[in-house]
Amino acid sequence: MDDIVKQAIAKWPNVPAVYGWLGLDRRGAWLIRGERISNPLLAACISRNYEHDAAGRWFFQNGPQRVFVALDYTPLVYHIGRDPVPGAPLTIEAHTGRTVTRVDGAWIDDAGILLIATEHGPGMIDDRDLERLLPCLTDERGAALTEDAIAAAIENLQDGGTARLRFRYREDTVPVLAIATSDVPVKFGFVQRPVQPAGQEECY
Repeated sequence: MDDIVKQAIAKWPNVPAVYGWLGLDRRGAWLIRGERISNPLLAACISRNYEHDAAGRWFFQNGPQRVFVALDYTPLVYHIGRDPVPGAPLTIEAHTGRTVTRVDGAWIDDAGILLIATEHGPGMIDDRDLERLLPCLTDERGAALTEDAIAAAIENLQDGGTARLRFRYREDTVPVLAIATSDVPVKFGFVQRPVQPAGQEECY
């Protein structure tokens, strides 16, 4: 979080929060009233000051004011690092620009979306990057799998079966498990659509 934001919180600690104004889509783009933010400086500012509270509500700390975020799916969207150095290990980054160093778990939902939990929090993998992530999907011995074998394993998981599918990233290897889309917010403890608490002062 920016130092100037921390100073503003200390100076004005009781500014009413904003709801229903800011959103995050499945590609990791910030939305204002449903419209994508095109200003890169504003988007970067939101990303730097994006946090969550103890109730699992994610927000942009706009100076002294919290602007709660409506999530299309997960609070983070992960991408493959852009412009990798040839031969260098693959890098995963959150839509906020933070690099992932640790993967704690991996799941496939009913729609075939790959989700991971990292030190930054839970999030979906941008579907445009799935093909580049195929080398991360291995068997239980760490051996590479063909696309057909990966597809068969995922289908088996979605049908309620088991699969010897693993997700490998840097030093971490975790099993890939099935999860229902409807269970994702509860599993990871986040609120997709924060709402104005009853009796709290409204602010727009």
